[in-house]
Amino acid sequence: MRQRWLWVALVIALAATTLFGIRSARRAAYWRQHADEPLRPWMTLGYVAHSYHLPPHVLTRALNLPLTVPEKRPLVVIARVQHRDVKDLMADLRRAIIQARPPNPPPAPP
Repeated sequence: MRQRWLWVALVIALAATTLFGIRSARRAAYWRQHADEPLRPWMTLGYVAHSYHLPPHVLTRALNLPLTVPEKRPLVVIARVQHRDVKDLMADLRRAIIQARPPNPPPAPP
C-alpha cells in the first residue's frame, strides 16, 4: 500500500513540474517577443516596465505618481485622471525610458 502512495506522489510531482515548466517557458517566450513593445493606451505601467526591462518606479516617477502603491490602471485612465492627453503621457514615458536606459542607469528606488 505504501508503494502505491509513493507512485501517486511521484506522478503528481511530475505533473506539477511539467505544468509549471510549460507555463514558465510560455511566459519567457511571450516576453521575448514583446520586448520594447510600442506604447499603447491599454498598457499598464507594470506592463511597460516589464517590456522595457525597467524598474516600475522609474515610470511612476516620470508621471509624478505616488510610489507607495503599485499603479495598476491603464495609461488612458491615468491620463484621464491627470486631465492630460494620453499621447502626452506616453511621450513622457518614452522620454523616461530613453533616459533610464544605458548609459543613464535609473536611480535606486526610494
